[in-house]
Formats: sequence, structure tokens, C-alpha cells
Amino acid sequence: SMQEAQKVFGEEFGRTLFTIAKDVKIQLEFNPSKVKGYRLIGYENRLLNAEDFKDDTKDAGELGAGHTVTALYEVILQGIDSEYLKEVDNLKYTQNRSTDRTDELLTVRFRYKQPDEDKSQEIVKVVADQTEVATADTNFVAAVALFGMQLRGSKYDNKAAKEVAVSLAEQGRGDDRLGYRAEFIRLIKAYDTKL
Repeated sequence: SMQEAQKVFGEEFGRTLFTIAKDVKIQLEFNPSKVKGYRLIGYENRLLNAEDFKDDTKDAGELGAGHTVTALYEVILQGIDSEYLKEVDNLKYTQNRSTDRTDELLTVRFRYKQPDEDKSQEIVKVVADQTEVATADTNFVAAVALFGMQLRGSKYDNKAAKEVAVSLAEQGRGDDRLGYRAEFIRLIKAYDTKL
């Protein structure tokens, strides 16, 4: 459509011309005293082995000027029972180390190389354990993820009706000056779940 052409060539094309970082890798470490289990939603084809994170010879994605990356995790907090967690034997030699850092939820490690360099740099950020009200952007991205799971027939969609995805998307519509979010909402509503 003309709207999609405008989005790709008018809004996004310039961002792909200038690489600001190459071999970008992100690693999360959840505090085991807070988080019982987690899973990455999407990006299954981009997962790296833990030992590859610091390996500068391993290829990873590029980041262009003006690009953002969003990764969603489903998190099961300590004290919550879930049918999705499998029972694991207590291991004799490996322990899930607890921490006295009760104010921390997770640590994010971000590795990247400058476009003209071969050695990576690392940024580490600790995320505090605090609850915040979801932003419009968070609601919208949750709607996209939920609808994607519904389309794939994922066992993780909590058997939610498509109206839940519509409601989240509408809460996340925000300042939609180009109409992309409205178009997404229209597509969800038009999708026939019986297909």
C-alpha cells in the first residue's frame, strides 16, 4: 500500500544507511531470588550460546542510526506456580546462587563493536526491582506479541481472545500521527480466527 511504501522509503530507509554499531549482543541475567523462570518471546532464530556473548568472532546484528530494538521476556516471579516450569533435580555441583541484592531484578549486558573496529565494548546496566504503570508503547508492543502468538497457535497465549490484543493495542495507540498503530488494530479486527 502507499502507507507501507511511505513507511519503508520515507520513514525507515535513511536509518538503514548508517551503521552505528555492529555485532550487537544483549545478555540478561535475572536475579534468582526474584525470578523463578523466564523465556524470550520471539528472536528464537537469533539466540546465542552463553559462551558466544564475549566471543568477538561470532557474528551478530547491526544497529543503524535511529533504530531501536525491543526484546520481550515473559517472567515467572518467585512464589508463582506455573504449568510451564518443568521440575528440575537439585544439582550436586551447580547451584542457583542467591544474592543479597534484593533491590535488583536483573542485569543487562550490551556488547557491540564500533563500525570500523574488531574489538567489542560492553555496557552493563542493573535494573531495579520496581513496579511501574505500563506505557502506551509497552501496551502496544504487548499487543503485537500477543497477536503474533495467537497467529502461531502458541501454547503461551493464555487462550486469550483476539479482543485482548485489540484492547492492548488501543491502550497503546498513543500519538499515532502516521496511522501505523491504527492500521495494526484494523488488521487484528479484520483477522478471522477460524482460518
